[in-house]
Amino acid sequence: MDNKNKAIGVFDSGLGGVSVLKELIKSMPNEKFIYFGDSANAPYGIKTKEEITERCIEIIDFFLKEGVKAIVIACNTATSAAANILREKYSQLPIIGMEPALKVAADGKVDNTIVVMATPLTLREEKFNKLMSQYDDENTVIKMPCPELVNIVENDLLDDEKVVKTQLTNYYKDLNMDKINSVVLGCTHFVFYRDYMEKILNHNIKIVDGNKGTTNHLKDVLRERNELRDENEEGSVTIYNSSKDKRFIKLSEKLLNR
Repeated sequence: MDNKNKAIGVFDSGLGGVSVLKELIKSMPNEKFIYFGDSANAPYGIKTKEEITERCIEIIDFFLKEGVKAIVIACNTATSAAANILREKYSQLPIIGMEPALKVAADGKVDNTIVVMATPLTLREEKFNKLMSQYDDENTVIKMPCPELVNIVENDLLDDEKVVKTQLTNYYKDLNMDKINSVVLGCTHFVFYRDYMEKILNHNIKIVDGNKGTTNHLKDVLRERNELRDENEEGSVTIYNSSKDKRFIKLSEKLLNR
């Protein structure tokens, strides 16, 4: 099979990457996608870099057997922990990672207060702290580790308004909302909370995520390599999960159609 007609591999520690998959499909409806959720090993945010890297290598090896032309690490934590190692190991393959969209929230701004919601590992990693150092002289950047928000998505509790609002309110309770300018969703799971956040947060607070930027980057790479499928081609999505519990496949489909 020529590269143009191969699939794009997309993976995450669990189901959060489905939010990225949605954006990818919206932008490139003619492409074939293979999504792999590693729910059996979620969450990544509390694992070591070595553990995460090992899982990423196993998943990419699976994608290579399936035959893919590019890979999206639809997980900020996995990108922070392993992207550089993976790009070196699989140098023949475009590997697109993610990072919290702090640049989008802070670029050109002065004296703004920006909250970055992410997993504990993403916020600890050198990669994020280097990014943060570019902007925290002129702006105030508040790190907010939110591991429970991953679990709510993975346990299909996203429609439980009481659970979600209680958890979000608990995170925000010590913040002065009048002084917050933007909130960065630094985990792909958190994009599913956008509607809730828009109701809870001050309406002047901008909510930012990196899904569109990641999608545009991949599209540019494939265009440069002349590997975008023709517009008359029919796209497809195949979903896999490391868990033997079939509900994760059903939940992935539910989130994709949310």
